[in-house]
Amino acid sequence: MGFNEEEILEAVDAKLLKSMSAGSEYEISTDTRTIKQGDIYLPLKGVNFDGENFLDEAIEKGAAGCFITKDYYPLNAKLVFKVDDTLETYLSLARFRRNKLNPKVIAITGSSGKTTTKEMVYSVVSEKFKTYKTYSNNNNEVGLCRTILSMPDDTEVLIVEMGMRGLGEIEILSKYAEPDFSIITNAGSAHIGRLRSLENIAKAKAEIVKYQNKSGTLISHNNQMIKDFIDFEGEKIYYSIADAKILDKKQGYSKFLYKDKEYELNVDGDYNIENSISAIEVAYKLTMTYEEIKKGLLAYKPIEKRWEIENVNGYTIINDSYNANPESMKASVSSFIELYKNPVVILGDMGELGENETEFHSQVGRFLAEKAKNLNNVKFLTVGNLAEKIAKELSNSGVWVESFDNNANAARYIVDNLDVNNTIFLKASRSMKFEEIISYIRDNKEK
Repeated sequence: MGFNEEEILEAVDAKLLKSMSAGSEYEISTDTRTIKQGDIYLPLKGVNFDGENFLDEAIEKGAAGCFITKDYYPLNAKLVFKVDDTLETYLSLARFRRNKLNPKVIAITGSSGKTTTKEMVYSVVSEKFKTYKTYSNNNNEVGLCRTILSMPDDTEVLIVEMGMRGLGEIEILSKYAEPDFSIITNAGSAHIGRLRSLENIAKAKAEIVKYQNKSGTLISHNNQMIKDFIDFEGEKIYYSIADAKILDKKQGYSKFLYKDKEYELNVDGDYNIENSISAIEVAYKLTMTYEEIKKGLLAYKPIEKRWEIENVNGYTIINDSYNANPESMKASVSSFIELYKNPVVILGDMGELGENETEFHSQVGRFLAEKAKNLNNVKFLTVGNLAEKIAKELSNSGVWVESFDNNANAARYIVDNLDVNNTIFLKASRSMKFEEIISYIRDNKEK
């Protein structure tokens, strides 16, 4: 769907400086590298870049017109709008399209598990509805706009992931997405280095309901801090793993009861069961049947670097290194060492934990030491200065552990010393680039 001139002026507080193509519809492009003939170029700005420096290039590549905030524009542009802020313009155009197509909007946030939950919700809801979702983790303002502006015209349900790095950011996303349903997966210590306290993190997550449809439903992890900051008149549903009865769990499979109904997942981990509860709840609010929901959950598959299982030169490797915080590291490692034979856990530094980052890593180490102390066959490897704090706590409790300065040395140790019968689990913040470990193992011959 494109915008005609009248719709742009309706959606955006803009001054029309030039118009030579009335009646046409235009797609919006923010990137001159991918701009198409007839697009309107919207130049975004950042700390180190200014898209308005590329106005001439956009028109030369076929753009019909452009938005500007300054006085200059290319003379051969057919359509020119002047605005105060191009990001706000982008958001306003997205909201206009959201309201014109009017799908049911499901917004999802949380300190961890939001992308997994988004994928679970999509897997379930798409059993009945034409559904569109945020691609990967494009969960900031620009990602929201791209998601909304790229959704097909026949979309019935739109699922948008909302991330944040500070207070006020989710409120902006809520303002322009206007969700019908909101899901908060949790409020943990991720980004505590920026927000300074768990209370501020919970406050930031609670912003998701600021502009929510009052006749909709909030579905949130049962966390008192979240409850303390929720200001929403509509229906509220709070859930946790305690609400489910686990019937069976083994490698790559979980079965559980929730509200007297049985569900299955082709993934393991109690935290995945917990995430799936929010998918169940929102699906029922969308009038889906039990059979549709059950089928959708069973069809869910993890995406890249989220419990991604592959065989590399004889080693079974589970890559869960897309991101990490203390809560997700404790939960995922606990599930792994409980269910897998000959487990080898490779842990890296967790980022954005602030001035108490050393203690957060030590806490993880003490927690995992308690979990592993009766498992004689579990081995831990750590990479990085902070992860070494985890290793210290494990070693103090008599748990087998080796520490390394970099990924190459850790990978070399695996190839030289560990049998291919081991299953290897990778968990770290994305900045640790644990894919390098997999690449090293892949590039070396099987032992």
